[in-house]
Amino acid sequence: MANDQSTETTQDLTDGFHLLIDALKLNGIENIYHVPGIPVTDLGRMMQAEGMRVVSFRHESNAGNAAAIAGYLTKKPGVCLTVSAPGFLNGLVSLSHATTNCWPMILISGSSEREIVDLQKGDYEEMDQLAVAKPLCKAAYRILHAEDIGVGVARAIRAAVSGRPGGVYLDVPASLLGQTMEAAKGAQSLIEVVDPAPAQLPGPKAIDRAIDVLKGAKKPLIILGKGAAYAQCDGLVKDFVEKSGAPYIAMSMAKGLLPDDHAQYAGAARSLVLKESDCVMLIGARLNWLLSHGKGKQWGEPFTKKFIHIDIDPKEMDSNQPIDAPLVGDIESTLGLLVDKMDGWSKPPADWTDAVQAKSASNVERMAPKLMNNNVPMDFHGALGRLKSIFKDNPDAILVNEGANTLDFARSVIDMSKPRKRLDVGTWGVMGIGMGTAVAAAVETGQPVVCVEGDSAFGFSGMEVETICRYNLPICVVIFNNSGIYRGTDTDPTGRDPGTTVFVPEAKYDMMMQAFGGEGVLARSPDDLERAVRDAIKSGKPTLVNAIIDPQAGTESGRIGNLNPQSVVSKK
Repeated sequence: MANDQSTETTQDLTDGFHLLIDALKLNGIENIYHVPGIPVTDLGRMMQAEGMRVVSFRHESNAGNAAAIAGYLTKKPGVCLTVSAPGFLNGLVSLSHATTNCWPMILISGSSEREIVDLQKGDYEEMDQLAVAKPLCKAAYRILHAEDIGVGVARAIRAAVSGRPGGVYLDVPASLLGQTMEAAKGAQSLIEVVDPAPAQLPGPKAIDRAIDVLKGAKKPLIILGKGAAYAQCDGLVKDFVEKSGAPYIAMSMAKGLLPDDHAQYAGAARSLVLKESDCVMLIGARLNWLLSHGKGKQWGEPFTKKFIHIDIDPKEMDSNQPIDAPLVGDIESTLGLLVDKMDGWSKPPADWTDAVQAKSASNVERMAPKLMNNNVPMDFHGALGRLKSIFKDNPDAILVNEGANTLDFARSVIDMSKPRKRLDVGTWGVMGIGMGTAVAAAVETGQPVVCVEGDSAFGFSGMEVETICRYNLPICVVIFNNSGIYRGTDTDPTGRDPGTTVFVPEAKYDMMMQAFGGEGVLARSPDDLERAVRDAIKSGKPTLVNAIIDPQAGTESGRIGNLNPQSVVSKK
């Protein structure tokens, strides 16, 4: 009797690693900003093997800042992948930064198993990461089963980009990545998100109200914020501003929505227009501390202004001033409805627009000699004057900017002629975003990046120059080196230590870049600086220019020194 032969059927399987990768790719997410380690080391490797671009950083906060600005530039969630516990906490800083700035970002972190965390058994890097993340981002989810990966990724994407964008945390326990399921069922479980950020339109009455308020203004002012740049409806913004005829100013990351040499741009007359305007229209800007909450002497007294405000979040209205014409909706839809109502629009009175143009011209003329100096040691104006001319000749180059004086002076000196070409510290004014932002700007756009840093700001993320060199990115880092925070001139009254704001004098930052194979250049004059930066942009090579600035050139906290409380008590 012959033995029966059994036939063994093999079933194609997939696992959590591949389902997570497939879910991200299905939704057009191809770039990952990452720090390898337990339990996501192999996930990063597999992502790269599957054709995703995985950029590995030296510190999670810098990877997170890269993901945050990637979200701003692309309107898709930037993704940061970190290890558990301490790595997650490092990424959480940038996740909350993204949420505050309304940029879509997803922080994916490996974590310990629930049954161990919940009983506090003492697992490796044990932490209830979901609970920690929830208060600091827009949404937070944990995926426990492989069949739910598609749902988890879809919910994270929709939460990040819909309504007011923000940061989302996605918790991935280590065991999830190794879970297996049938490949066919796994593919069916994935979700391609449809219309993740649907348009939201204000009602007809809101549009009519805003038009009436704007028409009634004798001295209107438009303020463009980074939300208007994020919307990527640049032609519509330009059309509305030009049809209105109103002077406008741009918050720093909105610069370039219209060229800074536009006839209606009132940046050089900012004090005048804030104080004397009778109607202020906010487009993608908020009346927060960056605009002195819409209060105080700089806004004029007695206060008689009316406000029109476009914001997708109704809770933003009336936050600091009563909003006479709230427009709750997305910027593109709202401006489209407004422009449709502006046929035959009457421009503002000439005495207002002429006064603004005259003040702008006067201030520009007064500043010009400062920007043309070739002083040694350099001051901020002489150095920034050269960078101003470089960006004029290279309009596609991206400016990344952080610091105290370095940031504040550059905001007003360096003109932008195209949108989303100026990236900086955003709403919180945090330091340390420079290297991560520069890396993502280069990766996402392919354009040359000039990262202008104060020496203090550079210290927060400076080790990422190795990342810049490792990936051979077209980034030129310019350090305004005045040997300290604000100034390099403080002293310790006891004579024991350096002053609390003082660094090593004329630190050789250029040698750091050389150590990793990049170009390091020392610049002592504006001429030196201009030559080095132009060469760097032309070459496309990783470059660091160590620009030596007079230690006495800075001011305390830049232009926000009033936020530093002063002691009135003298110790006798």
